[in-house]
Amino acid sequence: MTKKKIRVVQYGVGPIGASIVRLMRQKNAVEIAGAIDSDPAKAGRDLGEVVGAPDAPWGIAISADAASALGGQVDVVMHCTSSYLKDVAGQLLACIEAGCCVVSTCEELAYPFRKHPELSAKLDEAAKEEGVAIVGTGVNPGFVMDKLVLTLAAVSQRVDSARSIRIVDASKRRLPLQKKIGAGMTPEEFRERVAAGVIKHHGLPESVAMVGDALGFELEQITETIQPVIAEEAVQTEYLRVEAGQVAGVHQVARGVGGGAEKIFMELKMYVGAKDPADTVALAGEPNISLTVPGGTHGDIATAAVAVNAIPTILAAVAGLRTGRDLPFSYFAPNAAP
Repeated sequence: MTKKKIRVVQYGVGPIGASIVRLMRQKNAVEIAGAIDSDPAKAGRDLGEVVGAPDAPWGIAISADAASALGGQVDVVMHCTSSYLKDVAGQLLACIEAGCCVVSTCEELAYPFRKHPELSAKLDEAAKEEGVAIVGTGVNPGFVMDKLVLTLAAVSQRVDSARSIRIVDASKRRLPLQKKIGAGMTPEEFRERVAAGVIKHHGLPESVAMVGDALGFELEQITETIQPVIAEEAVQTEYLRVEAGQVAGVHQVARGVGGGAEKIFMELKMYVGAKDPADTVALAGEPNISLTVPGGTHGDIATAAVAVNAIPTILAAVAGLRTGRDLPFSYFAPNAAP
């Protein structure tokens, strides 16, 4: 007897949502049951055509009405609409109340307990009442600077401190990300937008909190600084041009301090034209451990992969608000059975 396929609805069909949809289409165990997007340019159109699939049309219409799209028999919602938890809490609760498990790329949902304790409790309670699980994940936060750190710590007898450094060449990334890191702005414009909370990569404090809690560090303070990376020479990407002296991207540092000492250090340099991109994790303790991924982890490819690979995991998870800290993520093979 063949089990029914996992029925999934895509919520948000931007660049990351589209990448997730195309990857889900390759999984034999997944049936894409619908899609939701409020953009008038997408609502009513065929999902396959909107995501640029070569085998489109698929006969799956994008709906602007979440309730109708979630009204059928849906197992999992792949949610990709915003980085801010307050902005998407209503969307997430609607998915939960429809009886769906949720995998979201909302960065603040990756580990929301410090910044949004009340919302975290509300989502957790709602999910437990419905008997479903919800997780925020992606490449960062969700893997490189937190889950990977904790995975390496599995061979440690003692961990005294943790460092994670990520250097990303944003010229290979999507246009919304290049804009989000301020590429092409003047330094003055960059600082104004940072002050307004518009320019930044989201998720570093969430990663620090996840790692700190998992390693047993009692962190009294989590700090974050955001500075511009200034282009030393002109850089042309597929989408925009950055002149020498303009902002090429962001340099962010987050620290977790406990007992008067720096226990966690996380540094992100994400800018167009970055030299020697790489991901590096180092744990000081017994033993000292370090790992470098030359070239780094491609953020857009990996974000879609982490999210889609989480589908079987979230279905098997204990009901409630879960995180990458407590879920055993692994590869979801294309030919895997439902």
